[in-house]
Amino acid sequence: MAPILPRLFFLHFEGTSFVAEDGDGDLSGFVCGFLSQTDPEEAYIHFVGVSPEHRGTGVGRTLYERFFSEVRDEGRSVVRCVTSPANADSVAFHEALGFRVDRVVEDYDGPGEDRVLLLKRLT
Repeated sequence: MAPILPRLFFLHFEGTSFVAEDGDGDLSGFVCGFLSQTDPEEAYIHFVGVSPEHRGTGVGRTLYERFFSEVRDEGRSVVRCVTSPANADSVAFHEALGFRVDRVVEDYDGPGEDRVLLLKRLT
């Protein structure tokens, strides 16, 4: 995953990108996000991952909740993210965290690269 997860996310967005380690110090998950520079009410989660052996343990939820807390403290009230329509597990995970499908956009990332745009309002 290193080629699609450049170090720059952890350097330039360190206040909104987090890692989780298990008891042995091994990486169990991460979330990389940032504050929108376009819309002062929004934040965006760019990339998230949980190791297969830690899925279903709450690691992903914990990372997202940390992100929500940080961006809320920065005055953000909306969090957005994008996933593939083929990734039903991702859509279900996000909906369980309070995201709703904003819309599905055909060719979002190029021809044949449709995406589900998700939105969560922070309270």
